[in-house]
Amino acid sequence: MSRVELLGVVVPARDEEELLPRCLAALAAAARAPELAGTAVQVVVVADGCTDGTAAVARRAGVTVLVDGRGGNVGAARRRGVLRVLADAGRTGTPADRVWVAATDADSRVPEDWLVLQVTAAQSGADALVGTVEVDDWTGFPAEAVAAFTADYGAWRAGGPGAVHPHVHGANLGVRGSAYLQAGGFPALAVDEDRSLVDALGRGGWNVLRAPAGPVRTSARRVPRARGGLGTDLAHLATRFDAG
Repeated sequence: MSRVELLGVVVPARDEEELLPRCLAALAAAARAPELAGTAVQVVVVADGCTDGTAAVARRAGVTVLVDGRGGNVGAARRRGVLRVLADAGRTGTPADRVWVAATDADSRVPEDWLVLQVTAAQSGADALVGTVEVDDWTGFPAEAVAAFTADYGAWRAGGPGAVHPHVHGANLGVRGSAYLQAGGFPALAVDEDRSLVDALGRGGWNVLRAPAGPVRTSARRVPRARGGLGTDLAHLATRFDAG
């Protein structure tokens, strides 16, 4: 299996000047892992229709910044970020099968070994890595809502040691550049762009590894930025128990 020469990380961000610094600091820490010596790491922040200082925060962090004035379509934002990584790889003569693109979210923090896990999966023969998340802070949520989410999210573990988690999160995802292109990439969807890509990879016969190791910590906003994703599910859950 070809070694990873370029490890890209794409972060869509919409009005995330408050939480983006924590996200980028966590990525910087992960990129310093000694196991990544000799592997180029490129972080791309796609400022998706922002009205705040998100782009300025990203520029101060020294990452690649793309500004999309339209906003409101996380699938299009992820797609634009991945294409930038692949285009930069092409300019240096790096083939797509030696590029691995990881995805996370601006309101999330990856663990220190996250990028090492991504590269290890790639160099072990996986074409995509689908990970899990943990909620960063349950402040403001009823205890019953927390318990219900925890039980439902981890229900797959009841299947025993060989059980495979069913979750797909744009906050914890990685894919080989060549597989990404042949599967059609992230579709320009406002929700479920991550699941659509993973489904396409599965239909194409690519090796999709679902791994619970290295969960990404993500926020639990009562008012989510993107409608229809995990944030909306958490908000509905909280409202249900608030009413009870």
